Amino acid sequence: MIALPNKTTSKIAIKLKPNAELLVKKGHPWVFENSIIKQNKEGETGDLAVIFDSRKNRFLACGFYDPHSPIRIKILQANKSVAVNTEWFTQKIEEAYKKRIPLLKTNTNSYRFIYGENDGLPSLVADVYDNVLVVKLYASFWFYYLKDVLPSLIKTSKATTTVLRLSRNTQKEGNEFNFKDGQILDGELKNEVIIFKEHGINFSANVIHGHKTGYFLDHRANRKKVGTMAKSKTVLDVFSYAGGFSIHALAGGAKEVTSLDISKPALEIAKSNAKLNPFKGKHKTIAGDAFDELNKLAETNTKYDLVVIDPPSFAKSATEVDRALASYKKLTTLGLKLVQNKGTLVLASCSSRVTAEQFFDLVEETLIKNNVDYTIKAKTLHDIDHPIGFKEGAYLKCIYVQINKIEF
Repeated sequence: MIALPNKTTSKIAIKLKPNAELLVKKGHPWVFENSIIKQNKEGETGDLAVIFDSRKNRFLACGFYDPHSPIRIKILQANKSVAVNTEWFTQKIEEAYKKRIPLLKTNTNSYRFIYGENDGLPSLVADVYDNVLVVKLYASFWFYYLKDVLPSLIKTSKATTTVLRLSRNTQKEGNEFNFKDGQILDGELKNEVIIFKEHGINFSANVIHGHKTGYFLDHRANRKKVGTMAKSKTVLDVFSYAGGFSIHALAGGAKEVTSLDISKPALEIAKSNAKLNPFKGKHKTIAGDAFDELNKLAETNTKYDLVVIDPPSFAKSATEVDRALASYKKLTTLGLKLVQNKGTLVLASCSSRVTAEQFFDLVEETLIKNNVDYTIKAKTLHDIDHPIGFKEGAYLKCIYVQINKIEF
């Protein structure tokens, strides 16, 4: 392991507005800048903010202070005073691992080990691909605490190689320790592309240059479900990226699978991933804007037994929610034009600003408006390795609709 920083940080005494205090007491992990009414000194990155109850002047919570973010404090511990040290971090890591054990008893060696605030370690994500641990930092305060968490992450995951990934903001902020995105922190990496298993299906992740930590693990359960539905079917996988749904469908015995994505390099990865597994069906790709290509397919009256539409997030802020809902409505309508009678339409959303209730209601309203005879077969949320620890931590939702009869 490389030498990790061992720099002493300070503590800051903080008091909050009453409504912010109440949220912290209830377990919310964020304190915004405008919620702070008093602090004893200016804080720096990595400092530990200790929040005191304004009435009784007793310990309320503690968390990382982040002067670069409007979320000024990320809570680590609330309502019970603790020493935030190596032993405390180790306990949090072990608790997170225990939640994933049922998943690791399946034929799966890839999982989200740490899911930020939802596992009590804000702005820290750790994913495992076979024997490679990828640690991604979304805030620069973690540079000061890697010495406390990295040994435990490596030991618990049994990783032989550890890679550091940095968010754009963390890279921009810079740091005095000269950490770099894609840096090897421990062990050796012979190939930046790692082959891993997801419920027995082989995939690849580029842990140095791939999106996020190299792959999107969150849809694992939905991909498996689509695979079990795909036997002898024709399948359209929209916003396919590296082919997660496509490869499960092919491995599940699909007759023909079409992967549609705007990125030609992503489609090449999908082709490579498909070749990692035995399959007999035909694998086609379409490169282009999803809305344009779906319209073209609809104009030629092309139909599929199973249509999966899993777009990227459409709402990064509250001001974008209405536009996001309009996009989901449009995609639902386009999907209906492409699915066979007796076929299945699978629609997903990863926009955290759009709630599951909003999304599911919108889909059903669109079905009703189009006079579709339908049956909701399933509604799903997060997989086991993406636990929801607070409201804003929930983002993934997926609905499976059997189209009994539709006429356009």
